[in-house]
Amino acid sequence: MSIVPRQFFSPFARVLPAIVLLLTIGGCNRLRPKPAKEYVYVVAKETFLRDRIAAVSNRVGDVANGQRLEVVEHSRRFLKVKTEKGEIGWIEEHGVIDQATYQQFVDLTKQHVNDPVIATATLRDDLYLHVRPGRKEDRFFLLPENDKLQMLVRASVPKDNPPQAMPVAKPKKPKSDSAKAKADAAKVKSPEKPDTTAPSTPTPVAPAVPPVLEDWWLVRDKQGRVGWMLSRRLDIDIPESIGGYAESQRMIGAYQLTTVSDPGSNFPNGQAPEYVTVLGPYKDGLPYDFDQVRIFTWNSHKHRYETAYRMRNLQGYLPVHVGMQTFDKIGTIPVFSFKTASDDTISIDPATGAARPANTTLQTYRLEGVIVRKVEPPSAAPAPQTPQPRATTAAPAAEKGKKSKKRHETHAKRHSHK
Repeated sequence: MSIVPRQFFSPFARVLPAIVLLLTIGGCNRLRPKPAKEYVYVVAKETFLRDRIAAVSNRVGDVANGQRLEVVEHSRRFLKVKTEKGEIGWIEEHGVIDQATYQQFVDLTKQHVNDPVIATATLRDDLYLHVRPGRKEDRFFLLPENDKLQMLVRASVPKDNPPQAMPVAKPKKPKSDSAKAKADAAKVKSPEKPDTTAPSTPTPVAPAVPPVLEDWWLVRDKQGRVGWMLSRRLDIDIPESIGGYAESQRMIGAYQLTTVSDPGSNFPNGQAPEYVTVLGPYKDGLPYDFDQVRIFTWNSHKHRYETAYRMRNLQGYLPVHVGMQTFDKIGTIPVFSFKTASDDTISIDPATGAARPANTTLQTYRLEGVIVRKVEPPSAAPAPQTPQPRATTAAPAAEKGKKSKKRHETHAKRHSHK
């Protein structure tokens, strides 16, 4: 039997452990799960991707608001991303939001998908949706000018004021040498002594200034996206036929109750709508949504609107519900209802900071032609009075005996007189 020399195995024996180690590492890498992909979303209206982080770079792709990008690499203040088209480039971090922030907007839309629409409004110019009311809160969707929005909830939060510049003290003029010498000599001759007899006066404290509040609205756009928006950038949709009757007040909402036939009017098919409107002052941060209710009915003879009913000095809260209800001896007529504060107790929403009354009362009214009457709840209606049976108790026997004795005496006196 031939024996293989030991020198034949020595080179292979040295390489074999390295080969085994490489195969083991490769197998482990195949079994290890791949990290989940990271995505970001473009916040800017329009921007571009650059090929490198430098003052001079080339544009490799364009991205727009709402677009999803896959993160390839992180750097200081920049992210290397990849578009759905396969374009790869660098973008600044402040121009995108992460997946967690995007999920907050998704959750906000799901939470308010079935909320009733309080009013509709038109956007004055391009504006972002925020995840919470406040100028410094995260923003994402950029809505275009003249976009029609559905208003859902109102909230008032403190306004974020910019830092004010501190006044700079004027530099004092340097004293001349002669004036400085005279002042030093006067201090030596009459040194100042603290006056211990005078009572110490406390330093006046400036009163606390309440924060300036501003109103925000939770809105929904045509695509169903929900977010918070500054109210002063919205114009509430009010019919032009009654918009001139606001009387220096702000119409919060106008809701159609019914229609009246007037062939001489300018309305389509001669059907003039009648409205219930809610109004309030032009002021942010009010603890209520409106303080006036006004009902407009149409006069078919004079072809104009008239005020059928008005309520003032309310603390009313949206929404206003409008419908039809059937009443005995009247039939089916329009009704509307809203809530008012029953006391001064206020509850604060921890998510938005919106202040709302803890206790409210539902007010319901009906429109009978041009007359508005309040509808009392069933619990407040007086209970019908049932007639009580008259007492028919028999008189006592002693009482009957007294009456018969008195009749006998009277009859005896008559006969004796004759």
